[in-house]
Amino acid sequence: MTSVDALVTGAGGFIGGHLVGALLRDGLSVRAVDIKPVDFWYQEHPDAENRRGDVSLLETACRSAEGARVVYNLAADMGGMGFIENNKAACMLSVLTSTHVLQAARDAGAERYFYASSACVYAAEHQTSPDVTALRESHAYPAMPEDGYGWEKLFSERMARHFLEDYGVQTRVARYHNVYGEHGTWDGGREKAPAAICRKIAVAAITGEHRIEIWGDGEQTRTFMYIDDCVRGTRMITAADDPTPVNLGSSELVSINQMVDIVEKIAGITVERSHDLSAPQGVRGRSSDNTEILQRYGWEPSTTLVDGLERTYRWIHDEVKASLAP
Repeated sequence: MTSVDALVTGAGGFIGGHLVGALLRDGLSVRAVDIKPVDFWYQEHPDAENRRGDVSLLETACRSAEGARVVYNLAADMGGMGFIENNKAACMLSVLTSTHVLQAARDAGAERYFYASSACVYAAEHQTSPDVTALRESHAYPAMPEDGYGWEKLFSERMARHFLEDYGVQTRVARYHNVYGEHGTWDGGREKAPAAICRKIAVAAITGEHRIEIWGDGEQTRTFMYIDDCVRGTRMITAADDPTPVNLGSSELVSINQMVDIVEKIAGITVERSHDLSAPQGVRGRSSDNTEILQRYGWEPSTTLVDGLERTYRWIHDEVKASLAP
């Protein structure tokens, strides 16, 4: 087995594909692994060692981690709110992936193990109002995370902590807050709000049918982080000395209705909006408190929501146009 600078699991996914590209651009060797056939990866980087494999299986995880200096575990069965609210068991089964990749990193003697956690670990009691108080890292306890997906993430965070304490594995954890951008899911039920809104408005612009449906009343609030900031933050946290979980997100709070306003301006159209109050909406408000990451690293995202959404919309518009072509 050849040695590599980095193993990225979930490399065929949205964030994983961007991370592999960034590592390669810096001249690092990368083993990229995903359960999907390579032809179905969002990005295939020919300079990487690309493998299809199910790392929820311990044997596959161990083979994947052999010779890897740093392990980035981004593999999980997940999607936007429409997916995680209706697939709680599937989301929790990702604990097999989280467990086995961590074991594999330990047994391979990896120098660092990065775990991609989520803002879904935070207790719902802190997220009941659109004018939400920004979530601090300490708000994860007492524990009452998002049912299904959030519990799996919080458990896997604790497991990483104890592998550090008991086995000396240098684990690092980032809690991602709503990552968006190009080369990701934009339809099919797993897409997140920015991609869904960009798709709906792109369809409206292309077809001339200027009507869209919004899940909920649109007053639910979130912060959204552009993919380039996510990748930079992930690598920074992985290389740092502090092993305690930290928020990785933007503090630029916006309602879903406000995000529709932004994408309308980007597209140059105005749409008629209908609201499905029975659709999955998640918590009422969620915002990242970036005090901790600023204090530790002097870091905050550099891409505004307007700039990130413009790039995302242009890419999704072209994807939609191609999909609607005869």
